[in-house]
Amino acid sequence: MNKLSGQNDEENAPGLPAVVAAKPSKWRVQLVWLVPLVAVLIAGWLVVQSVMQKGPTVTIRFSTGEGIEAGKTKIKFKNVDIGVIKNVELSDDHKTVLASAEMSRNASSMLVDDTRFWVVRPRISGGTVSGIGTLLSGSHIGMDIGTSQKARRDFVGLESPPVLASGAPGREFVLKSENLGSLDIGSPVFFRRLQVGQIVSYALDPEGAGMTLHVFINAPYDKYVTNDTRFWHASGVDVTLDTTGVKVDTESLVSILIGGLAFENPPDTTNRVEADAKHQYELFVNRAEAMKRHDAIIDRYVLNFKESVRGLTVGAPIDFRGIVIGEVSAINTHFDPAARAFSIPVEVTIFPERLISRDEWQSQKGQISSERKEFADYLVSKGLRAQLRTASLLTGQLYIAIDFFSSAPKAKMDWSKKTPELPTVPGNLQGLQESITSLVAKLNEIPFDGISKDLRKTLGDADTLLNTINTDIAPDAKATLAAAREALTSANRTLQSDSPLQQSTAETMRELSRAAVSIRSLAEYLERHPEALIRGKTEDKP
Repeated sequence: MNKLSGQNDEENAPGLPAVVAAKPSKWRVQLVWLVPLVAVLIAGWLVVQSVMQKGPTVTIRFSTGEGIEAGKTKIKFKNVDIGVIKNVELSDDHKTVLASAEMSRNASSMLVDDTRFWVVRPRISGGTVSGIGTLLSGSHIGMDIGTSQKARRDFVGLESPPVLASGAPGREFVLKSENLGSLDIGSPVFFRRLQVGQIVSYALDPEGAGMTLHVFINAPYDKYVTNDTRFWHASGVDVTLDTTGVKVDTESLVSILIGGLAFENPPDTTNRVEADAKHQYELFVNRAEAMKRHDAIIDRYVLNFKESVRGLTVGAPIDFRGIVIGEVSAINTHFDPAARAFSIPVEVTIFPERLISRDEWQSQKGQISSERKEFADYLVSKGLRAQLRTASLLTGQLYIAIDFFSSAPKAKMDWSKKTPELPTVPGNLQGLQESITSLVAKLNEIPFDGISKDLRKTLGDADTLLNTINTDIAPDAKATLAAAREALTSANRTLQSDSPLQQSTAETMRELSRAAVSIRSLAEYLERHPEALIRGKTEDKP
């Protein structure tokens, strides 16, 4: 206490300020905590900003994880990074691969119901090569924005890149075909040998009876597709063996290698209205089939043949004096229990407009059916018949000719049947076979055995005669020939120019000439003096 008192006395000494003890400030502790608070606020702001800038997370389902690597594989749209794969794992059923991707914030509007994803890697398909750049940079996931307004976060990746990007100008059309041929996704579509589109997809029909193909025609060429446009296969080299011979046709070198389609409007079409998108067409096997005339009036008949129809095919032409008026639609076989014989009923389609002009048919509206029957009855009564004929010796193809046969048996049309029957006559080959058969039958009637016996007997008599000639007649004939030869030799010597006979003959001829001159002189004298025959020759007076 004293010590303290003494100290206080010293502090309170005169001339020195008084010492006052300061109280501790309550704000000193708050200022110390201000720094971490500011740090927390900054961190929170960074977290909020990161969350605000972070895009949505999507899940893409692929059939395989090839080319996909977590933390490295990028998602690109128009070659711009808009996301990255964060996780790759198998699905619960182990059948697919689930890839979780973190997208950028500005990609939220792109994730709609019809957005598509696929792995970009080197591919060769449909005549196109894609993804070559990934050989160096590695695979990435491509993206195509859909047009739907419905948002989506779970997608199924495509096995191959889409042929067309969404929003490409042009129109899509649907084709129905019996088979796919050599076509594939990306196969080209040609218009007048110019590539104007491609196949975007195809699928087998649910009942398995055909194929449905979707083709996309780029603008501005889609305006040439009308309601009457014909599509056909232009794949590879089209080699056709038909009644006209061998045909070879191709669209281009590209179509030879990878196949393709072509389309065109018929030259006589009157329907030039542009077709709507998704319009459905039939896909023909070739251009000839596609460009066939489509007749409005069609009649169906049956032709019954008793002969072989080998070489006749469905689609073979029905020809009337060089004009195709129909085609074969079906070939069947029929057994007649009453006659106990087989026949070949051939169903045919006839286009009567090709026999009578379209204007004449149109002028008989309301009576076409009855007039057509009456017209057919008239033609049959005049000998109209169907006949099988050979179209090409090279291919062996047959066709059916409709013509008039004046010698054909009488026949009538039976219109009570569901499909009326046109009468037929045997074909040229059948007639030739019948002629050969008749000739063979006549040859069989000839008694070749009797003729052979008589011939052998005659040959035996001839041998006897030859022996007789050789033994009896030949020696005498030889002597006679020797005498004749000697006579001819003597005559030849006699007829030589220097032979005595020839000289005597010449002298005699000269004497005869002189005698003829004398006789001529006497005759002339008697003509002038006929009295000399009585009086004799008188002397001429001087």
